[in-house]
Amino acid sequence: MVRKKYSKELKAQIALDAIKGQKTIAELASEYGVHANQISIWKNQLLDAAPAAFSNVKDKVAEKKEVERDHLYQKVGQL
Repeated sequence: MVRKKYSKELKAQIALDAIKGQKTIAELASEYGVHANQISIWKNQLLDAAPAAFSNVKDKVAEKKEVERDHLYQKVGQL
């Protein structure tokens, strides 16, 4: 059996519809032709990732610099 692939945009839309609660997950599953368990998984993934959408840009830059610094220290240690 071939797995069906869904775009990230469609997954997000289905997950948002599930979060809104205007339709049951069973109704969404029937409407989109996706198993209800899969919709629940996408919904939970969206809810888990939501705080990252509001993370501070400075935090991201600082984290990137820290990773780069650690990488450079590893390079120096190899010399």
